[in-house]
Amino acid sequence: MPGINLKSQLEAFPQIWRFFERVRELGGRALIVGGAVRDALSGDERLIDFDVEVYKIVPAKIEKLLRELSIRYNVAGRSFGVFKIHDFPFDIAIPRRESKCGTGHKAFVVEGDPDMTIAEAAARRDFTVNAIYYDPLTEEVIDPYGGIGDLRSRTLRHTSPAFVEDPLRVLRAMQFIARFDLKIAPETLELCKTITIENLSRERIFEEWSKLLVKGKKISAGLTFLRDCGWVRYFPELAALIGCEQDPYWHPEGDVWNHTLQCLDVFAQNRAAGTPSEFDFQAENEAVGFAVLCHDFGKPATTFRGKDGRIHSYGHEVRGEEPTRNFLGRMTQETRLVEDVVRLVKAHMRPRAIFLAGASDGAVRRLAQAVLRVDRLLRVCQADACGSNFHNSQDFKETEAWLNAAVARLGVKDCAPKPILRGRDLIANGIKPGPQMKEILDQCFEAQLDGKFFSHEDGIVFLKKLLETK
Repeated sequence: MPGINLKSQLEAFPQIWRFFERVRELGGRALIVGGAVRDALSGDERLIDFDVEVYKIVPAKIEKLLRELSIRYNVAGRSFGVFKIHDFPFDIAIPRRESKCGTGHKAFVVEGDPDMTIAEAAARRDFTVNAIYYDPLTEEVIDPYGGIGDLRSRTLRHTSPAFVEDPLRVLRAMQFIARFDLKIAPETLELCKTITIENLSRERIFEEWSKLLVKGKKISAGLTFLRDCGWVRYFPELAALIGCEQDPYWHPEGDVWNHTLQCLDVFAQNRAAGTPSEFDFQAENEAVGFAVLCHDFGKPATTFRGKDGRIHSYGHEVRGEEPTRNFLGRMTQETRLVEDVVRLVKAHMRPRAIFLAGASDGAVRRLAQAVLRVDRLLRVCQADACGSNFHNSQDFKETEAWLNAAVARLGVKDCAPKPILRGRDLIANGIKPGPQMKEILDQCFEAQLDGKFFSHEDGIVFLKKLLETK
């Protein structure tokens, strides 16, 4: 395991470095803890955020010190000493005690206590790998719960019995296992089985699922943990995939659950390369990742064994809309994301179908109109095909080459076709606003998709001919 190398990065922030020095001069100690230390020990140099815990200094003195050093900040919790630093990627806090006072992720009484020992403070952290401290002034690493050993053995282990008080930690385990290729400690798995989801907010649930999909390297491992600890029951659309049979010729990997896990690992492997730089990385991979996760949600309702003895699931892509909406609706109110995912789920069988049909340009334009982003759809189809067998992956390659060429030629790879004719064009040709206008505009757009005109000028000619028949 690489040694820790944080000092040079911290020295790049002179005001923050001076803060560490001043804390020591005042008789206290400021330590880096959590993800930055964990990632540095793992050799990850892409450190984004630093969590600082200050011992033996009360919040009022910390606030005075920040002003003295001209460090701008917001107070997230003055009563228990949490300071969000402007301009620099640091959060500063004093150690705090938490006691459970109800159900859910936020049902805690929190009390700051700068006189806590490091071991006491570490006990409230979720996992041992997140409870490793680093003193940048002395370069000492403090590891009260054996987190370094767990990093070496790639084990995710809870720090203390207080782990059970926060149900969100089960979902954090899910995404940590996927992101850092960890295995859950047997005693931690058993503890997770005793925890219920309580009344976790949809926002916090979504945040952990998003990290799983956007950052997970082996997403299948995170979902396997979710099944093994029993929490898959809280996501019934996902649980329904377990044991749902598939035709072994096309799916030698087994049931729909296994297929979905393999698809998600393919998605994770191709995630960076498949994300266009001009689009937001997180939004892109949330949309495609959730679509890969949900793409076969319609199979449990449509799967049957035919007279030929083969297993079929006709129309599963369309039947997948309702369970996809239900699944996402319980964790997010982001309407745009939900609609984007539903479009991809409903259309994930269409590229192969229109390729085999030798479809026209009109069919390609209609596909682009249905999904808005064919480039996203191809990423879903790639994961679906490569998460199955050799036949599917080879079929996808020829479909992908054909469809990529078609959408590039038609200019609809990453956008839907835009109507050439608008309401103002109809008004200029004597059509008054009303239901008839929408009907005519729809007819014109259908003609445009069929390639009957490509320019505004030719569209007006088409419109005039259409009006002559009415």
